[in-house]
Amino acid sequence: MSEPAINLPPEPSGATTTPQPSSAASIFRGPNGIRAGWRVLIFLAIVAGLVAVVNLAVWVVLHFFLHRPPQLQIASALSPTTAVLSDGAIFVFTAIAALIMTRIEHRKWGEYGLPARFAFRQHFWLGSLAGFLAISSSLFAIFALHGFHLTGLAIHGKTLLTATTAWTAAFVVVGLGEEFAFRGYLQFTLTTGMGFWPAAILLSALFGLAHAANPGESKFGLLSVVCFGLLFCFFLRRTGNLWWAVGFHAGWDWGQTFFYGVSDSGLAPYHNLFNSSFSGPAWLTGGSVGPEASIFTPLTLLVVGILFSRFYRENHYQPLGEA
Repeated sequence: MSEPAINLPPEPSGATTTPQPSSAASIFRGPNGIRAGWRVLIFLAIVAGLVAVVNLAVWVVLHFFLHRPPQLQIASALSPTTAVLSDGAIFVFTAIAALIMTRIEHRKWGEYGLPARFAFRQHFWLGSLAGFLAISSSLFAIFALHGFHLTGLAIHGKTLLTATTAWTAAFVVVGLGEEFAFRGYLQFTLTTGMGFWPAAILLSALFGLAHAANPGESKFGLLSVVCFGLLFCFFLRRTGNLWWAVGFHAGWDWGQTFFYGVSDSGLAPYHNLFNSSFSGPAWLTGGSVGPEASIFTPLTLLVVGILFSRFYRENHYQPLGEA
């Protein structure tokens, strides 16, 4: 015996079917908005635009008002002024670009790694102390093998106070600029698209390449810079923000350049506290690069990472909104 036919009621005339996303929409947008790759390109385009505007303004001032043609010079020595101008500009450009991206992505600026509520608090000061102790340990190891010696004070009187203040402020700016540029917005956004450690490896490699133009830099020195980048990413992963990394970056550079008066990525110090001398093979002393190219720097960073992991056991960096 056959089943009776079931007649379904007709759909209302106003009913509509759910539209399927077009291929173009799937390329540019994911379930959580604009895909990570496009957001990175927008961010970099904004930064490039800001740099172009500032360069044009500088050119106009020099050419039409001061009647001096702009000259490109690569510094062979590091001073507080050059550090603030270069890394300060990097921080301002990337911070403004990230601020614009908050409007596009409907996020808070602090999500990109530098929340204001943690600014210059415990993480920053612990990182600063650890950075200074780390460079001190690396130089002590070189000293133990008769490769490094302090030869006396380099500055006295009022210069001692002004240089200490200037270098302290300068290296805070350096820490902010380089950390936010390489591990702020870009790390956050690439993490949502490709995962944390693939993004960290990519950006740490770019961090190393960014130092390749420094005079006197070496391949091993660049490898150490990559190790720094990975360690800073580890700090970010465990603490949830960049303030530990900013402090460590500032503390290491302050100790290296100002306190001990040694070269920083091939850049000679200026108005440093102590004079120092190196003797021995490049694998020990770092050669023209300074102690960052010594075999003891990556070993020191490894020890720092192990000790840090004992105190900070959980991951607190979890960007949401994967696209």
